[in-house]
Amino acid sequence: MDHLIKDIVFNYSYIALYGLTFGYFIILYFGVGTLFLYSCKLLERKQILNKVIAIEVSKKQIAFEIKHSIKSIAIFGFSIIPIIFLIRNGNIELLPNTWSNVLIGLVILTIWNEVHFYIVHRLMHKKFMMRHVHKIHHKSTVPTVYSVFSFHWAEALFLSTVPLIIAPFIPFSIVAIFLYPLVSILLNFAGHCNYRYGNGKGQNWKLFGTHHNEHHSKGRKNYGFALHLLDKLFSRHNP
Repeated sequence: MDHLIKDIVFNYSYIALYGLTFGYFIILYFGVGTLFLYSCKLLERKQILNKVIAIEVSKKQIAFEIKHSIKSIAIFGFSIIPIIFLIRNGNIELLPNTWSNVLIGLVILTIWNEVHFYIVHRLMHKKFMMRHVHKIHHKSTVPTVYSVFSFHWAEALFLSTVPLIIAPFIPFSIVAIFLYPLVSILLNFAGHCNYRYGNGKGQNWKLFGTHHNEHHSKGRKNYGFALHLLDKLFSRHNP
């Protein structure tokens, strides 16, 4: 496996790397997304999960979300190219692919993503950006798993820089960088699936899928990704 990873990182052409990354995000979006949605529906039938907003989303909305998500995935495909370029030129140091390095790397990237997403998301809610860029994502007032990547291309470009900004300063295992989109999209699905645990009351962790859903329906506050520490810190949390 290490031999294959080194071959990909150091020998594959940038066109091949774009194709692999594009395909990876397509599998995450359609493959993992479909599994996530059917799991939610199964748990709903067992009365473990309930819809946050109990309406059926139109096929027209889902088609809109998928169209813009594919455009975003086309942008995400480019995200690996500057990272590999910097690795090949010695500007990004890679750690060995041990279990501990992968796990620690995923934790750091998850925490960094909370900060990165919060900054980008607050920027997106400035008047100009909201009117010309972020409005696409907010077309989904009741979000679905298919709205996770439904962005204007500029927003997709901003959001694709999570590992690129931090990797030159903190060394990661390349497997952690590779696996991070999977962790990120699972958290993203939870925030957009319009399902929550129980009746929406109780401890904060049980309301995991509610906060971002609330943001979509009201268009303000709850700017965080999965956690709400920064919303609480800057008084932007709507419980």
